[in-house]
Amino acid sequence: MTGRPLSGLHVLAMFIGGFGVIIGVNVTLAVNAVRTFPGLEVANSYVASQSFDARRAAQDALGWETHAAYDSGILRLRVEQQDGTRIDPAQFSAIIGRPTTRADDADLAFDALGEAQIALAPGRWRLDLRTSSGAAPFAQSLLFEVAQ
Repeated sequence: MTGRPLSGLHVLAMFIGGFGVIIGVNVTLAVNAVRTFPGLEVANSYVASQSFDARRAAQDALGWETHAAYDSGILRLRVEQQDGTRIDPAQFSAIIGRPTTRADDADLAFDALGEAQIALAPGRWRLDLRTSSGAAPFAQSLLFEVAQ
């Protein structure tokens, strides 16, 4: 070998450099995970699970079908009963946002035709619908894509 010998300082620099990269990546991932965490869905998941099946069965018994589509700055919502009768979308409270973060969430109001004007960036979006005007409370999240 004709190079410089491996000294303790070289080993220390490699050790610090290697672990520095690992620690830097972990800190970056942890900061991004905490920053984009949307928060809790419910305060106590055990308590919420106790009535989940009954609420789901009551909502399923309504037989409502929901469809959302976005085109040219207009979000269209269609809600129908089992017999095909339209349900007025204006009776729903709606929140539009991204599935993975609450940063872009916004309240949304539909007119009687089921349309709402909103500018959405390309990508995946989540529409949360809620209403209590019916035989049972109704809550549903719809995912849809906005094309480039």
